[in-house]
Amino acid sequence: MKTEIIGRNASVDDRLRKLVEQKLRKLEKFLEEPLEARVTLIAEKHVHVAELHVAHHDGALQGKGESDGNFQEAVQRAVAKVEEAARRTHQKQVDRRRHPSDLADRGRRWPVEVLDQGSVGQGRSPRVIETVYLDIKPRTIEDAALELEASGQAFVVFRDASNDRLSVLYRRKDQNYGLIAPEL
Repeated sequence: MKTEIIGRNASVDDRLRKLVEQKLRKLEKFLEEPLEARVTLIAEKHVHVAELHVAHHDGALQGKGESDGNFQEAVQRAVAKVEEAARRTHQKQVDRRRHPSDLADRGRRWPVEVLDQGSVGQGRSPRVIETVYLDIKPRTIEDAALELEASGQAFVVFRDASNDRLSVLYRRKDQNYGLIAPEL
């Protein structure tokens, strides 16, 4: 880890430098290399402030600690804040690896493609303008109708809870509902 320690209105001695480096080593187990840390120690009247900025492979984390006593307390508070943020970031990555959304959503998401009207017919291949992925959840027809009414969309795709078939409930031009329930 590359560490830069800056003192404003304060001198940074070897003891304080070692403390900062020791505390920052805790972050290495949560964040991916390359790590760069910048610690700014500021002495203002009766307050000691430690500002910590850690840049890592996936972004940056910041923390600020204040103490009336000394820089050691301020550094500990700043590192604790950054360590907690690093722990949350690490946990999100672990969860993402354990439950990848594309595998978890396979079978529950359905792509809907919007085609350019001029690209259809006359021997041309259709051109896709937009692709939207719809969540397919098990519901009753009544629940699907309520969702359709609330969303204002033209249709709702759902898995019928009574027979586990994929169904589409759509709004007709006469403002009634139509149901498409293919038999496979």
